[in-house]
Amino acid sequence: MLNPSRPSAESPILQVRGLARTFGGIVAVKDFSVDVYAGSIHGLIGPNGAGKTTTFNVISGFYAPSAGKIIYLGRDISGHETSALAAIGLIRTFQGATLFNQLSVLDNVRVGCHGGAKANLLRRVFGRDRATEAKADRKARDILDFFGLQALADEFATNLPHGHQRALGMAVALAAEPKLLLLDEPFTGMNPEETRRMAGLVRRLRDEQGVTIMLIEHDMQAVMGICETITVMNFGTLLAQGTPEDVRANRSVIEAYLGSPGDAA
Repeated sequence: MLNPSRPSAESPILQVRGLARTFGGIVAVKDFSVDVYAGSIHGLIGPNGAGKTTTFNVISGFYAPSAGKIIYLGRDISGHETSALAAIGLIRTFQGATLFNQLSVLDNVRVGCHGGAKANLLRRVFGRDRATEAKADRKARDILDFFGLQALADEFATNLPHGHQRALGMAVALAAEPKLLLLDEPFTGMNPEETRRMAGLVRRLRDEQGVTIMLIEHDMQAVMGICETITVMNFGTLLAQGTPEDVRANRSVIEAYLGSPGDAA
């Protein structure tokens, strides 16, 4: 069982060192390293096919690394399964909302709560764990309130508009009590108002819930406005890293990804 130590404020919550992942003869990620510091919002950007999603998949345990190490909360977690990582607070979301569409908004979040509750399924089914269920219900309603979804608690998830479905996906992730949350394109498909609302929720997750955020995103206006540090990948390798201002002015990044300096603004 994993039992990570608690890092100091100056320690990275996540350290990736020399990461590689190959699929047959195809190299998706090669010698990639990055530090993500506790309490930060850290962006991972790059052209399509740069290796960003594969990197997330390896960090979060969906793929084992072909080489390199992943250090989370001071402990080597390379190759550990997603369930073990989720149990110690490393949670990942996906580009598409992964919801139970025929369950209510409230029940979706309640399902997320049980990831940490470890309540026995049979006891829940036969009503012998009412205390756990009541606790999960209170927690789920508090989370819906945080995301502004409380008025939609009884609505089926499938009936929600896109922006609310993405917010619900983050609510389910928060129910699992993340310390580090990997968000895969949280703003995709959103109109400007939905993007602004989601950006505010991401900031509140960090500021009010103490969750460290690492996100993949193609919406450069959102990335530049929300992230303190941005890492740029290209062809599976590290291209550049720095503040939004550093990245915006980096000629290699402009040529590989952002386009002209005016496009990067």
